[in-house]
Amino acid sequence: MSLEEERRYRTIRYVVMMSIRAVLVIVLGILVMAEAPLLWLWLAIGVVGMAVLPWLAVLLANDRLVRKPGVFTRHQRRAPTVEAPEHRMIDSE
Repeated sequence: MSLEEERRYRTIRYVVMMSIRAVLVIVLGILVMAEAPLLWLWLAIGVVGMAVLPWLAVLLANDRLVRKPGVFTRHQRRAPTVEAPEHRMIDSE
C-alpha cells in the first residue's frame, strides 16, 4: 500500500471514530431528556466512551498499518560497501 493510500485509510478511520463520538453525545442527550431508566449507568458508559474514543482514534491514526504476517522485508544497503584503501602501516617496534 502506498503512503498516500495508507494516509487516506487512516484519515477515514479517524473521521469514523470521531463521528461515533458525535453520535454518542447526541444519544446521551436524548437519554437525558427522555429520563431513561438506569440513566446513571448510561451516562457513565457514555462519558467513558467519549474519553476513550478520541485517545484511541489518535493512536490508530498515527499508527502504521500492520503488514501481512509471515512476510519479511529485508532492508538492502543503499550503497555498496567500499573497502578501505591499502596503505603502509607504521609499526611501533
